Amino acid sequence: MPSAIRITTPALLLALASTPALADGDLLQRSTLTGDWGGLRHQLEEDGVKITGDYSGETAYNAHGGLHRSARYSQNIKLGAQFDLSKLYGLENGGKIQLTINDRRGNSASEDLVGNRLPIQENYGGLYTRLTELSYERTLFTPALNIKLGYMAMGNDLGGLDSGILCNLMNAGFCGHPLNMSGGSGWANYPNAHLGARVKYDLSPSWQLRVAAFNVDPQSNGNSSRAWHLGPKHTTGTVVPVELVYKLQGQLPGEYKLGYYYDSSNVKRIDSDKEVAGRGGHYLLIDQAVWNDAGSPGRSLHAFGQYSAASEAASPFTKWYGAGVVLYKPLEGRPRDTVALGYGRAVPNPRSRQVLEDAAFNAGQPFPNIDNAEQLIELSYGYQATPWLNLRPDVQYIIEPGAFSGKDIDNALVFGLQVKASF
Repeated sequence: MPSAIRITTPALLLALASTPALADGDLLQRSTLTGDWGGLRHQLEEDGVKITGDYSGETAYNAHGGLHRSARYSQNIKLGAQFDLSKLYGLENGGKIQLTINDRRGNSASEDLVGNRLPIQENYGGLYTRLTELSYERTLFTPALNIKLGYMAMGNDLGGLDSGILCNLMNAGFCGHPLNMSGGSGWANYPNAHLGARVKYDLSPSWQLRVAAFNVDPQSNGNSSRAWHLGPKHTTGTVVPVELVYKLQGQLPGEYKLGYYYDSSNVKRIDSDKEVAGRGGHYLLIDQAVWNDAGSPGRSLHAFGQYSAASEAASPFTKWYGAGVVLYKPLEGRPRDTVALGYGRAVPNPRSRQVLEDAAFNAGQPFPNIDNAEQLIELSYGYQATPWLNLRPDVQYIIEPGAFSGKDIDNALVFGLQVKASF
């Protein structure tokens, strides 16, 4: 991919906004940074072509504990185009084609400064430009049945909460799907994409069933030479997730997801040369409103919960527990701000721990007396500065950062700032 789309500093976004051809309307009031392009953007969407663009930048400073005192910055640029075939060609239920490109740059605070497993910056990983999605979606036979197929990331449709509540926090342990899914199966983290198909069926206004099948190709994950190759390099199997979704309606709405996934790939067992045929896991995700302020529309308190368990035979990361609360509209004059508090616990596989202990014993080295899980406490404030710009100061306290590596690392206190802009 041409390096021209790489954006290494938010200043370039502001330069875009000041370009005369793009700077229509009030910069602080428009819905996107670059505006309506003199009416062209709106006309394209009316004709069936929707153009989107997003930037996220995350800076994290390790103030105490961990490995080193310093800061790290990472960023993600996402460009997308959606083609509505019904509008473009006058078709009835023509469906939509989605094209998405991602570019990631930067450095990891977890790897360089803290030494923990759960990525402090959710947008770090796969530092190159890639095709993230080329898919086709439409309803089939009935409005209740929706299909999507092509090249795409699994987490776009499964494994996470549709409400987006978890991305009010910056750590990847919260924002996205539980990470032990990818640690113990062929489930790939965004923006890694694979060939697959997804089906959604509305059983009722409140209940929905989702089923998918994705090619498993570990050699393509995080491989920059495969950034534009839709076909697999080396297929090991198929991962099949099944998800039941319940949307609670009413004054206190909620979202509940119960899921199971199975990967048919054969992989080596941990601490053994033997292979295990197939890996699976299950998960439960909850977002429930627990309070609404009758005197201030939009002010509400939501509680979330996560539980996920992965195969103990082949996953280094067997269980994940997460819980927290998000307060929407914390101040009367700030209708789109949020305050979020989360707690997470990531449990390493005892077999993986035994491998580390055995290696230390064979090398004649002591093994540290560390806890059996990495824990995370995170607090953030989402400040919606403009309709297109969100600033999120963030604090993370990481307990037992060396739980997965078998190293004695002091608990870490990390201060962060996340910047998100839509252009």
